[in-house]
Amino acid sequence: MKIDKEFTLFAKGNFTQSLDFKIIKEEIHSAIQHVVWGSENLFLINPIRKGNGVVPIKKNFVSFLQSKGWLAEQQMTCVNGINPAPIDVIKKISQGVFAVEWETGNISSSHRALNKIAVGIIQNSLIGGILILPKRSLAQFLTDRIGNYEEISPYFTLYQHLDIQNGFIGIIAVNYDEINTEVSIIPKGKDGNAMK
Repeated sequence: MKIDKEFTLFAKGNFTQSLDFKIIKEEIHSAIQHVVWGSENLFLINPIRKGNGVVPIKKNFVSFLQSKGWLAEQQMTCVNGINPAPIDVIKKISQGVFAVEWETGNISSSHRALNKIAVGIIQNSLIGGILILPKRSLAQFLTDRIGNYEEISPYFTLYQHLDIQNGFIGIIAVNYDEINTEVSIIPKGKDGNAMK
């Protein structure tokens, strides 16, 4: 899988100058490259509108990060007053906890993920986070109404105006390497829009 777009919503304080942050970014980039389908080293997509599932896509991503010491599906309270919720992957470092969410839900889920990261930084539960989601060119071939980069990008200005002294929020938009009508369709889940 390839990174199509990378956008920094904000990067403030000394965290983004640290070796930990440099390693985090390198590991995330490598993990995305390990997301493959229908090939040993490429992510191929069968171009059936709304035909492919989303959950299996992040499997290799999460597995790669776990091999680097990241923790998957960790229950943690990022926002005071809200029960602990699982985060796709986190890395504990000297300055705190860094979270990564890989979008498998609709655009409301994308907003919740960014809000959780932002409030987590404000309340010192997190030092930073990244949301990974598809570009619209990929999303059209995935589960109906999957959150995508173009749909959430108009809201970026909100996060750029947060008054935070130290932390990072970023967005990575991913895309297929190639279209291939012969490749297997990615299986769908059993709930909600996944069946559509």
